[in-house]
Amino acid sequence: MNANTAAPRVSVIMANYNGAAHIAAAVRSVLRQTETDLELILSDDGSTDDSLQRVEAEAAGDPRLVIVRGRTPRTGPAAARNRGLAAARGRWIAVVDNDDIIHPERLERLLSQAEADGADIAADDLLTFYEDGAKKAHAHLRGALVRAPHWISAASYERSNRLLGPGPALGYLKPVFRRALGPRYDETLRIGEDSDLVLRLLIGGARMRVYPDLTYLYRKHAASISHRINLTAIAAFDAAYAKIDAGGDLDLARELARGRAARADARSFTQLIEALKRRDLGAAVKAALQRPSALHLLKDPIAARLKGRAKSANPTGARRITLLSRQRIVGATNGSSAYVLALAGALKAAGYAVDYVGASPKIFGRWAVLRLRPELNVFDRYHVHGGVRLGSIVLARDPRVWLASALAVADKLLKLGLSQPAEYAQGAPATREDALFVARTASQGASAILCDYAFLASLAPYALSEKAPSLIIMHDLMSARVADAAEKNTVSLSADEEYRLLGLADSVIAIQQDEAAQVRARLPARAVITAPHSVMPVSDPQPGVDDTLLFVGSNTAPNIVGLERFFRDSWPLIRAARPNAQLKVAGSVARSLGAAPAGVTYLGVVPDLAPLYQDAGVVISPLYTGSGLKIKLVEALAAGKAVVGTTVTAQGVEREVAGAMVIADDPRQFGAEAAALLASHGKRAALAASALACAKAHFSADAAFRDLVAFIANNGAALPQKTLPEAAAQRQ
Repeated sequence: MNANTAAPRVSVIMANYNGAAHIAAAVRSVLRQTETDLELILSDDGSTDDSLQRVEAEAAGDPRLVIVRGRTPRTGPAAARNRGLAAARGRWIAVVDNDDIIHPERLERLLSQAEADGADIAADDLLTFYEDGAKKAHAHLRGALVRAPHWISAASYERSNRLLGPGPALGYLKPVFRRALGPRYDETLRIGEDSDLVLRLLIGGARMRVYPDLTYLYRKHAASISHRINLTAIAAFDAAYAKIDAGGDLDLARELARGRAARADARSFTQLIEALKRRDLGAAVKAALQRPSALHLLKDPIAARLKGRAKSANPTGARRITLLSRQRIVGATNGSSAYVLALAGALKAAGYAVDYVGASPKIFGRWAVLRLRPELNVFDRYHVHGGVRLGSIVLARDPRVWLASALAVADKLLKLGLSQPAEYAQGAPATREDALFVARTASQGASAILCDYAFLASLAPYALSEKAPSLIIMHDLMSARVADAAEKNTVSLSADEEYRLLGLADSVIAIQQDEAAQVRARLPARAVITAPHSVMPVSDPQPGVDDTLLFVGSNTAPNIVGLERFFRDSWPLIRAARPNAQLKVAGSVARSLGAAPAGVTYLGVVPDLAPLYQDAGVVISPLYTGSGLKIKLVEALAAGKAVVGTTVTAQGVEREVAGAMVIADDPRQFGAEAAALLASHGKRAALAASALACAKAHFSADAAFRDLVAFIANNGAALPQKTLPEAAAQRQ
């Protein structure tokens, strides 16, 4: 980096010695931080493998990478970090090990909190995960420390760091420091150098704050050394602690004395274990008699031996896909669920096992029982946080959800007004418990992580498949939809916030071309894949019955507003021209509509739409607000129907549906076009044939999802961007 450039906010120090196995993922996690004002100082300790080449390939010329090459032979991690500290220019120092991963928002969140609170040292919680899957991932902190931020004194810090103690040892945390503190590691230590540094800084007057955010992902693997204690390491600890003076801090002096006793126990315990390994019974007895208080340390290895080696409950392998969702997907009951199921079906057809991981108990909403429809068989595994599955039903564990269900039923029967709408689950903030559920449930080593809506992007790192691309199923530009539709029971999301969330992933799956172009313009470094909803077209056009109209839609604001306007401005004209005209309204949209006008029938949620599509002469879609691809439009085209819609209905696929539907934005014209089609079987038949041809050309599973499947098969390698017409022409 140019020495004349402004100092970055934070310097990330990463020591490396032969870290080829994991260093690319570690570097990627640093360079993909939302806090971009950083430098990454890779301090190499005389590596003999190709780890440096992997670092340079991962950074791909990123000027924020600085490589500091150390001497040979190896000098140890403390010395390597000190060389990195000497080169650091940031106002803050962060240390990341070369086999760990940090959440993309970690530095931004941790530094902002530390600066707001006036902390000199700040640490977050660790998510410890096991590369071989032998144990479930778990958080490091517990008790009061996970409920709120805490100030940590020198005495409390030392108290937590008992050698071979019960923990949680704060010395395992990976804090950030103000560079002005002048941090420097004790190079005589090969283990515990982090806790030694923090303790000395605290004694020197630094203020430390610990936050419960679970944003440092700590990998345990065969080569991990942080948990290996031996006599040499204990002697080094003794020497390091001999330099520490508690001054007048009586609490610290007391904890330092207890620490000396704990190290003595650890020394005798280590001697005992080494003697037992040598089958030297005399030496083992001597060690036990020398310090009987050390015998209590045997309980952990004995318990581990009795328990045996745990087997991972999570399948692994490169042919699995993890779908993270907070959407209540129990079947193709609405447009967004139908789209996700179609996408999962295409991936299953390509040979992948797809796992649904419902990442929040809020999925249950007010209903304690989820009934899974047969189409859920597309998922190889189906898990909901806070639920237990029994065959085709999932039951909530939380009694409060059962109470909410009882109130909702009472409201329906007695109109008591006690029940309140459930929180909008997709946009609910991710919790520590959500992150742990994903880490314990997702299949480690999956081929891809799919995030159902942008809100799920922050949970993708917890799927622990760092080599897999993460993809956001956008559905639509939610910021535009909320702004246009003013939907109830949802969240307010600005365009800037939505693009920030979309930028957390490697790729964005857009459902139509116009929105794909908008995302590419805002996020040029992200791959954007256009994958419209896929359908199974019927064999022949279905002109339907004269004077029969159909509307299908869920209980969302665009559908509600559109139908209310249709009833007011278009329906009277249709009835005047065709007195026998009948409109059937299918779906949950009727819940928010007033009394049905003459000739209109509310059907509610219908288990099978095929008979309704078959009989309908005209399918209407009078939408005047909203975004994304209108999935019910695609389904109507695939059903071989004559469709009357608006410009909003055709948004994003205008070129594809040209000539395959009637578009009328003026309500009076809308009514006239619908009435004309109701009166003419021939016109309906011709338009239905065009609609079916359009669906086959543009919205079959192969046409819709081929690029997505190829992207995943190529491990996230970006494909040339094409418009839908270009892609369709290439496939024909």
